Parts: sequence; C-alpha cells; structure tokens
Amino acid sequence: MHRLSIDLGNRGYPILVGRGLLDDPAVLAAAVPARDVLVVTNVTVGPLYLDRLVRGLAGKRVASVALPDGEQYKTLAHLERLFDALVAARMNRDACVVALGGGVVGDMAGFAAACYQRGVDFVQVPTTLLAQVDSSVGGKTGVNHPGGKNLIGAFHQPRAVISDIGTLSTLPARELRAGLAEVIKYGLIADASFLGWIEAHVEALLALDGSALEHAVRRSCELKAEIVAEDEREHGRRALLNLGHTFGHAIETATGYGEWLHGEAVAAGMLMAADFSRRLGWLGATDVERVRRLLERTGLPTRAPAIGASRALELMAMDKKVQAGRVRLVLLPRLGEATVSGDYPAELLSAALVEHFGAAA
Repeated sequence: MHRLSIDLGNRGYPILVGRGLLDDPAVLAAAVPARDVLVVTNVTVGPLYLDRLVRGLAGKRVASVALPDGEQYKTLAHLERLFDALVAARMNRDACVVALGGGVVGDMAGFAAACYQRGVDFVQVPTTLLAQVDSSVGGKTGVNHPGGKNLIGAFHQPRAVISDIGTLSTLPARELRAGLAEVIKYGLIADASFLGWIEAHVEALLALDGSALEHAVRRSCELKAEIVAEDEREHGRRALLNLGHTFGHAIETATGYGEWLHGEAVAAGMLMAADFSRRLGWLGATDVERVRRLLERTGLPTRAPAIGASRALELMAMDKKVQAGRVRLVLLPRLGEATVSGDYPAELLSAALVEHFGAAA
C-alpha cells in the first residue's frame, strides 16, 4: 500500500493506494472513526462492493443509499435523497458520509456532507480510475445545473481517500479510457517524464496491468496533492488542473450530461487547448500531433461535437475561471508545463471554436 498525504494543516488527510483495501478493517477503522456512517453509492457499484465495505465497517451503525448511475443524475433533486437518508437514519454532526463509487457519487456525497448540519466528515472510496486519480482528491464537491457543470457546490476536504486498485477490474473499458484522460492531463500540465511513461505504457494500462495502474494512480495523486496543498481553493495554480475542462464542460453541458463521459469531453478539450497553444505560437505542430496520437491510442475522442461556436462560447462564459467577462484558458507553453491565460486575441479564439465546434449548431 502506498500512503500519500495532502498537506493542508489540520485539514490534511492521507491518500491510500493499493489492493484489497476494501477488505482491510484496520484501514477502514482508521479512516472512519465515526460510529454512525452513511454509505453513498450507485445502483451499479453497490451490488459489486457495498457488502464488502459494510463488512469492513463492522461494529458501526451503517445506513446506505444507492443513487442512479450517470452524470445526468448529478442534480439538486437527487441530492435531496442523501439528506433524506441522513435524516431518516437520525445522524448527527459526529456522523461520517462514505462515498463508494465514481466521480458523481463522490461529488454528491461530499456536497451532502458539506451541507448536512453545516458540515460532517466524509471519506472517499473511489472505484473508477477517473475518481481515483482526480475527483476524489482535493475537496471539490457539487452538482450540475442545466446552465453549466458543477456550478453549485462547495470545497469540503475528505478525512481520507481509499483507492483500492482492485475495483478497477470491474470497470467498463469506456470508463477506463475516460479515466486515462485525466492521467494524461497530469503529464501534460506538470510532468513531461510522466507523459513519456504514459506513452510507453498505454497498452499495459488498457489491459488493466496492476503495477502500471498503481503507478498511474500514485503519480497522478502525487501531482494533484502538491498543487492542491499550494492552492486549496483555486485562486491560482490549482486552475491548471482544468486543462481541457473549459472546452470539455461546454461539450458535456451542450450534449445534456451523460452522452459524453467527463473524461471523453476532457480529452477532446485537451486537444483543443493544445491546438490553441499552437495558434499562439507556444507549441509546435509536432507537439499537437503527439497529444493527438496519445489520445487516439488510448481510444479517446479527438473531435468535438458540432454544437456551434456561438453556443460553445456561451457555455464557456459560465466557466469558473472567467474574470471580468474574459474566458481564461489553461494552455501549454510546452508539453509538461501549463499556464492560465486570458491574454489572447478574441478573433483567434473565435476561429478556433468555429474549426472545432462548427460555425452553427
């Protein structure tokens, strides 16, 4: 088992990466000291892992709730089910919410924990690659709105993140590829050598090679932990973690949440960001082609849907990095290094959006 830490003072917590962690009562007891526990999962993950988790929490009073599976259910209406479950189980401020599932489950469980009785503990037990390398770490919680992704939420750090690599064996291939988009992101923004490692191990990762997956999760979490410790609430460097997300969130919102998986939208968005970096004279054409080839080898989409440039810009204007009406983008001065910039010609962005999204929907 690898143990990493996020250094946030008294809000710091461990990230545990290994196999068999769901079946280790000592790991679970240390992460979940509360007597009263609400496990939040979904109808896909629950039948696979809920009983194992509950056995590991022996001696505690455990209630559970299973949400529908899918990004389209990450809404305020479905969040109410979590509050109803907490109230029905008569849980107080010393309770703990445990998120067992992917990014949607983690975001919603964390947001419920942030709000219930003005804040209770929660623990992330991510079961998808995307959640293990990204969404379970850093304390971002929330739900979507028809006007934009993750517009309603809060920062609420977990007590611990328990990433059992064994749960990835039941992950559908499409979900695995979507998670690899976020792994690739870390190489692009912060570690060129890790990017090279990913290129050399794509086939192993797609084949669910245990050692490759464990390294990918560990290194991704190391990079994210360093950034979050420096900028917990995204006032500066943490925004770099959103490479491809401004374009990607526009795709997800325009297509109704669920048609494109988050990682798929991020993959197309990262290629757009790389191409826009080329238009600014930062990356060379060979760099952009390198990104494209890696995404294609991973089986990820590289073309955005034809939602229209004006619709894309309208949705991008709701991005949380917008300042004074200016869309700020995460861009790449070089592979392995990222920056946030709103200093670009507006007409250059317009031309890029037309090329990628089409002139009209």
